[in-house]
Amino acid sequence: MSKRKIALIPGDGIGPEITAAVLRVLDATGFEAEWVYLEGGLGAIEKGLPAMPESTIEAIREIGIALKGPTTTPIGGGHVSANVALRKALDLYANVRPAKTLPGVKGHFANTNIDVIIVRENTEDLYAGIEFMPHPDMAQAIKVITRPGCKRLCEFAFDMARKQGRKRVTAIHKANIMKLADGLFLEEFRKAAVKYPDIQADDIIVDNCCMQLVTKPEQFDVMVTENLYGDIVSDLCAGLVGGLGLAPGANIGEHGAVFEAVHGSAPDIAGMGIANPTALLSSAVMMLRHLGEYDKADRIAAAILKVCGEGKTVTGDLGGTATTDQYTDAIIKEVVG
Repeated sequence: MSKRKIALIPGDGIGPEITAAVLRVLDATGFEAEWVYLEGGLGAIEKGLPAMPESTIEAIREIGIALKGPTTTPIGGGHVSANVALRKALDLYANVRPAKTLPGVKGHFANTNIDVIIVRENTEDLYAGIEFMPHPDMAQAIKVITRPGCKRLCEFAFDMARKQGRKRVTAIHKANIMKLADGLFLEEFRKAAVKYPDIQADDIIVDNCCMQLVTKPEQFDVMVTENLYGDIVSDLCAGLVGGLGLAPGANIGEHGAVFEAVHGSAPDIAGMGIANPTALLSSAVMMLRHLGEYDKADRIAAAILKVCGEGKTVTGDLGGTATTDQYTDAIIKEVVG
């Protein structure tokens, strides 16, 4: 029986290190794959290619599934985000970001049971990148919200909630001010809610949502929102449970899926052997479940819970002194039993 092909983009900075750690853990579960290494990010730029080369996009389109390390995006100039380019090219319209309390991880809400999933639209909104300067002293950006985009996203969120046994879906918006754009999103959310009478549906204005998240985060379950709000709120939720080093993510479309760590490439610690691979490892857990490999996914997830809960062999961002390899070894020890 041939191995399942999976595209692999190690990424920039700490990307190759945490990718190697994740592959070690996956191998320890007995998961077998034919990993197809692809270029993306600064490595591609340095070779005179786009941040997300067309050859990489086409390979992922053909393979249908990818695991991706973090890539670097310059601020205020330079190349276009490799992540945004990939999501738009493959129409990976739903960005799924869980945020769940881990035992042993210090934080303001360490004793609170946070278990939320943010479903973020991935291809529209201000991220459509429609910007121009009608005057040297004025820059404008167009917020693009479409009815088909809102419809498929909201139905995806409700369907995911039902499949995972979730009870509530909350729409995050600013329809009190952007009555047409966010109003359209809210209209499609309410239409989708009618199709899922078993799921509680409500909505909240984004600024109030942020306030509620930092005062009573446990009240939320599944949250669905537009691209920009989702980017901000998902990072906020990651902060509630210990930081971006723990935050996994998935980009889902009709014909493909890319699983990636939410955090950046952390070039300041690249090559030091101290990076935390949990975010990418948890993204790999999401990938395994997407592939129907539930036992292997559950074993890794349980290992992360135990190692972090004990707190003896965790990386510096989690309050420990372990290296990337030491933490990975501890995870593998639990995985193999």
